[in-house]
Amino acid sequence: MEREQKRELVKSLHEVFSDTGVIVVAHNTGMTVAEITDLRAQVREVGGAVKVAKNRLVKLALKDTPAESLSDLFTGPTIIAYADDPVSVPKVAVKFAKTNEKLVLLGGAMGEMYLDIDGVKSLAALPTLDELRGTLVGLLQAPAGKVARVISTPPGQLARVISAYSEKSDAA
Repeated sequence: MEREQKRELVKSLHEVFSDTGVIVVAHNTGMTVAEITDLRAQVREVGGAVKVAKNRLVKLALKDTPAESLSDLFTGPTIIAYADDPVSVPKVAVKFAKTNEKLVLLGGAMGEMYLDIDGVKSLAALPTLDELRGTLVGLLQAPAGKVARVISTPPGQLARVISAYSEKSDAA
């Protein structure tokens, strides 16, 4: 890699570390190209990306970013997964690490907050943004349905009362 390419990589990684919602760092010792490609595809499906870069360049990119606390994790063969949604990438990374023992989660960051392995797993246990939206829509629609039933019920009851009175007066 030439010097100019390295500068561009450091610049793009610096932007990623400054603007992204969550970053997950893992060791990828012994992973094949096919396995990394599979991980990349799964992360891309949820709107994220995966990068494999030299640790020295990543440490340069981390300077003066909210995720600067991650620099200690970059020893050995590392891989970075990131996305704007703070739940999707940790969920994919934890699931992938369960099925592939070669991917060892090290930690991550969410903004300025450093995440250890347990923090990444906790984020993975949360519902995704789409699941939360679905739940919220369901909660908002439920009261509207109840209000519609309450509003439509009294006219029906009033009609039955009038019908009962008319039957009563006819019988008399």
